[in-house]
Amino acid sequence: MNKAQIKNVAGRIAATQSGPANERVKAIVDRIVLDLFNVIEDFDVTPEEFWSAVNYLSELGKANESALLAPGLGFDHFLDLRLDEKEQAAGMEGGTPRTIEGPLYVAGAPVCQGEARLDDGTDNGEPLFMNGRVTDTKGNPIAGAQVEVWHADSYGNYSFFDTSQSPFNLRRTIVTDADGCYLFRSIMPSGYGCPPDGPTQRLLTLLGRHGRRPAHIHFFVSAPGFRTLTTQINIQDDPYVDDDFAFATRDGLVPDVVRHADKALLREKGVDRPFAAIAFDFTLPHAVEGLPSGLIERPRAAAEAEVA
Repeated sequence: MNKAQIKNVAGRIAATQSGPANERVKAIVDRIVLDLFNVIEDFDVTPEEFWSAVNYLSELGKANESALLAPGLGFDHFLDLRLDEKEQAAGMEGGTPRTIEGPLYVAGAPVCQGEARLDDGTDNGEPLFMNGRVTDTKGNPIAGAQVEVWHADSYGNYSFFDTSQSPFNLRRTIVTDADGCYLFRSIMPSGYGCPPDGPTQRLLTLLGRHGRRPAHIHFFVSAPGFRTLTTQINIQDDPYVDDDFAFATRDGLVPDVVRHADKALLREKGVDRPFAAIAFDFTLPHAVEGLPSGLIERPRAAAEAEVA
C-alpha cells in the first residue's frame, strides 16, 4: 500500500466518531493508529507478528511490568529531558538534576525529624551513612524540607514488593533541620536486574540488551514554594553505573563513596564492621508559575503510615 492509501484507511477509522469525544485523546490515538499502520507497511509486519505483539502487551500487563519496560525503552528518560527543556525555556535555572522515579516507590513511609535509620538491622550488608543539606539555588538552607528516600536491600529487593522484608524497610521521609540538614543510616543497596523470565527481559534479549541496573538510592525532595525533585544517586563503583538499562545515570548524580575501617570511628558510629559514607546536597529551584511544581501524577503503591 502507498502512503496515500494508508492515510485514507486511517482517516476512515478516525471518522467513525458518533458522539462527543475527548479531542486530545482522540488526536493522539488517531496519530498512533496512523503511525502503526505505517510501521506495519514499512516493515511488512505479518499477521502472526502483529498478534504476537498484542499478546506480548497482555503478558506485560499480567506480569505488572509495564512500568519496568517504559524506562527500559527510554520513555522515562525522554520525559525528563522534555521537562528540563521546558524549565530552561521558562527561565528556571540550577537545581540538582532530575532522573527517573522507577516503579517501586511506596507512599506512607515513617516521617523522621533530621535523621533516621532506614534498615531494620536484619541485613548484614555494608553499613552506609549518608548526609547532606537541602538548599535553594543561592545556597540558602531550606529548613523543613522533606527528603523521601527508598532503596533496595543488599540482594536487590525492595520492601513491600518483597514481602519477606519488614514494612517500610529501607524507606523513610526525613524532615530537614533548621540548617537544611538530613542524615540517615542504612545498608549499601545492591544493583539488580529485570526478572530473567519476565516479558521485559524477553524483549530486551531480542534487542540484544541486558536488563541490569546499578546500585542506586531514590529520592523525592520537596518544600513549599520550590519545585519538587525526583532523582536518584548511583553508587560510583558499581559495574553498571554507566550502563544502566533504564538510562537513569546523569552527570552530578554519582557522588563519591568513602569507606572507613578505623576501629575508633566504627565505635563512634555504632557499627561492628567497616562502613561507607556518602555526602550529597540537594538544590531545589523555586517554583515557576505555569510549570509543574509537585510530583508527576501516576499510579503509585501506598501502605499504612507508621509512627517513627
